[in-house]
Amino acid sequence: MIADNRAEIEGYAAIFMKPDLTGDIIRPGAFSKQLIPAHGGQVRMLYQHQAETPIGLWTDIKEDKRGLFVRGEIFIDTEHGQEAHRLLAGGALDGLSNGFKTSLARASRGGRLLTDIDLWDISIVTFPMS
Repeated sequence: MIADNRAEIEGYAAIFMKPDLTGDIIRPGAFSKQLIPAHGGQVRMLYQHQAETPIGLWTDIKEDKRGLFVRGEIFIDTEHGQEAHRLLAGGALDGLSNGFKTSLARASRGGRLLTDIDLWDISIVTFPMS
């Protein structure tokens, strides 16, 4: 059950084997070693990748056949959480983006084939790389 001050969100933070805007391709299994990041904390829900604006928390992060599926709760009683929620509801925001450190990659088709990723955050953004 979601409290009155939270709103649910879900979607894909990454799609496997599809080049992003820089040409990077994430391979299935790239997140599987560390769905909890190596730096010891949980994967953060941020607004526009700004470390100073956490807006909620991810309650479920998992790889499936399509990509990295996430489900979480936006705290709508915070300024930026309320703003993000209103923009999502109005259709002005519709993207998720992952912030990560590459652990293992190789050159591939104009970008990199990412095979091992240390996931730091998943943000609600205006312009996702995918």
